[in-house]
Amino acid sequence: MKGTTVSLLTLAVVLASGLGSGLGATPAWAQDAANANDAGTTAQDQPATPSSPGASSNVDPRRPAQAPSDSGIADIVVTAQKREQNLQDVPVVVSVLNQAQLESAGVRDIKDLQTITPGLNVTSSTSQAQTSIRIRGIGTVGDNPGLESSVGTIIDGVYRARSSVAFGDLGDLQRVEVLKGPQSTLFGKNMSAGVINVVTAAPSFTPKAEFIASYGNYNAWTVSGSATTGIVDDRLAVSVFGLKRERDGIMTVRTGGGPRTNTRDADVDNYALRGQILARPIDGLDIRIIGDYSKRDENCCVNTVLIAGPTRAFVDALSPDEGLLQNGRPYTRIAYANRDTPNVITDWGVSGQLDYDLGGDFSATSITAWRYYKGAFGSDIDYSSADIWYRPIEQNQNTFNVFSQEARLAYNGERLKSIVGAFYSNERLFSEAGTRFGRDYENYFGLLLSAGANRNTVSALTGLPAGQNFIPDSGAYDRHFHKAVSFAAFTENTLTLTDGLDVTLGLRYSDEVKNVTSIFSNLTPGNACRAALSRPIPAAARTALCAPTADFAFDNVTTQQRRTERRFNGSAKVQYRFSPQVMVYGSYANGFKSGGMNLDRARFSPGVINPDTQFDTEKVDAYEIGTKTTLFDRRVLANLAGFYQRYTGFQLNTYTGISFLVASIPVVTSKGVDFDFLWNTGVQGLTLNAGATYADTKFGNFTPPAGISARLPDNTLPYAAKWNVTGGFTSTQPVGAGLELTSSASVKWTSSYNTGSNLDPLKIQQPFALVNARLGIGPESKAWSLEVWGQNLTNAEFTQVVVDQPLQSGTYGTFLGPPRTYGVTGRVRF
Repeated sequence: MKGTTVSLLTLAVVLASGLGSGLGATPAWAQDAANANDAGTTAQDQPATPSSPGASSNVDPRRPAQAPSDSGIADIVVTAQKREQNLQDVPVVVSVLNQAQLESAGVRDIKDLQTITPGLNVTSSTSQAQTSIRIRGIGTVGDNPGLESSVGTIIDGVYRARSSVAFGDLGDLQRVEVLKGPQSTLFGKNMSAGVINVVTAAPSFTPKAEFIASYGNYNAWTVSGSATTGIVDDRLAVSVFGLKRERDGIMTVRTGGGPRTNTRDADVDNYALRGQILARPIDGLDIRIIGDYSKRDENCCVNTVLIAGPTRAFVDALSPDEGLLQNGRPYTRIAYANRDTPNVITDWGVSGQLDYDLGGDFSATSITAWRYYKGAFGSDIDYSSADIWYRPIEQNQNTFNVFSQEARLAYNGERLKSIVGAFYSNERLFSEAGTRFGRDYENYFGLLLSAGANRNTVSALTGLPAGQNFIPDSGAYDRHFHKAVSFAAFTENTLTLTDGLDVTLGLRYSDEVKNVTSIFSNLTPGNACRAALSRPIPAAARTALCAPTADFAFDNVTTQQRRTERRFNGSAKVQYRFSPQVMVYGSYANGFKSGGMNLDRARFSPGVINPDTQFDTEKVDAYEIGTKTTLFDRRVLANLAGFYQRYTGFQLNTYTGISFLVASIPVVTSKGVDFDFLWNTGVQGLTLNAGATYADTKFGNFTPPAGISARLPDNTLPYAAKWNVTGGFTSTQPVGAGLELTSSASVKWTSSYNTGSNLDPLKIQQPFALVNARLGIGPESKAWSLEVWGQNLTNAEFTQVVVDQPLQSGTYGTFLGPPRTYGVTGRVRF
């Protein structure tokens, strides 16, 4: 068996070597090692920080000692199991990126992170809040604050409530770990698809500072500065970081008759501040306090028309300009919106972490945090220059206040390594959702229902005077007060049974209570709907005039809902080290994402409200078998894993064209292979890599409930590309006079996938590749550097999401991926 395993692994490495040299980029999980080699140090030479909770280094004694920097790849230390371990000893698929690789790839947030992480997909649509993260094709879709994220984000040990509040400019990063598959045992609730674990750099006792300035196309500029120093010997250190970033809009907007006057969209205007204190009042005790504040005040997001349907003539008739661009060329980046699209996001918080070495291989960790997030968003939701439908910023806001507390006790013995802990979270969400009728709403439906013959058709159907059916600037206004209180107790234990054989067992108990009070109202009574239901008019007309946002059933109605959930979940892993070079493992894990309440209008039929908007728990059973190998005198790392994940009650959030619907899909499966490869070429400063994820992620066979497309059964999930392939290189070469030339490039190729929750074949994104590159020069001392860079160098045209334009049958809009960007960056370090 041993010989067979090694032979198969060697074959995989040989094949991967060809792939790596062909693609040329730096692997996510390997950059820590590459940089350590360049600096002549190992990852273990770096000082422990409180973000690696209270643990001694757990490097497997069966592995050889760390290789010298000139003869192989240094150890890559991760905390995927909440203790410091070498990546090659961890029975989990982990992609690891350090600060240098994030800078080389131009990563500023989670959306940029996907360009260098195989199997990771991040999309946004109508606002910055509509950010969805998926791993192996699994994630949470859509704009619904009642749904928690299938892929959880942890920053310095603190769980972030939703994807939209998860990641921004954080300053100096120690590393980002992307853990694939369910991680519900150790990393808190709702980690049914994976975890993005962000570890920022702790303050240093050695004084240093860095100032960065960048300028690029679209008049993009960024300035930032960071500094850290010790204050009291080895007892107290501080660090500060500040950033300001601006960019002109990359979309041109035609505003029709207004009231919008801004002709640009998708601009950038944000700033961030972050400060940290690290105190060591006594030996063995680290106290780390972190405070941060960020604000974005931008215009986002308009879409462009991909296909203009038969209703386009009605939109054009109501617009002083074209209403919709009809040339079939969305990548001209010309959009139509007569209403403003402001996005104002405020995010701040404070956390305190205590790590205490208790002696006798015991350590304790406590993390206390408070987070505040408020996102306010305005939008032109008909995406045309006709004044049909819009959302005012003052009535579309989500505010989160979250308190969390985690406490852990760890034991790191020679044969037993154990963690026991507890987690508490109190999350309060206030959500406002308002939609307003524009001055053309009534006339548009008149044209729609009369096939373009008469703008006053609505009055003829309802008997109400013209202009009184849907009064301009009135509409729906709903408020939701959502509270979620969670408690969990957990443990994970790794036991060395015999030399080379480890078994890990984990268990978590979760208790969660959610309460929602919803206040539904209409700014004017739903008279048009009431009249439509009381008169003998065609059924299609009644349906059109009684959209949920105009339904009198929601006139001043208050509902209350409560949901309690108590569950056990756990994991089991077995790993065996055949030799210092080869480790194999198998694992099983089950997890869940808790059920909840859909924060949108629900009805049994027009005029009859449904006060119960609950959806069920999403559960997963996952199996994985893999190997981690360190070959050819530590010059090659090759990691391979096969996985199978089966979800029951999968939470599908879909937009029906007028409202959001959450349905529980009986079965979803994801199966495939993850592969990562790093090659230290032996040429000074040159490292090649490649990575690939193949995931076949499908719905099972089921009968779709009302509102869910019949295309879904037995078909691939939206956004679930079968293939994600990454590759690239980094190089640092001396050029004389004490200078060195640094270069890097990365490419990510993604196979085709459907961007629609209804799997409409017109919403398919064809295969595409993103290419990023950077070239810099500076002294070997790293005192300064000057770099030129480019993102999406080939200007690949791709869409994030294709949507059915609201109220416009047959018309499709697309939220585009970013175009080619390029610029220059200067750095000065002290």
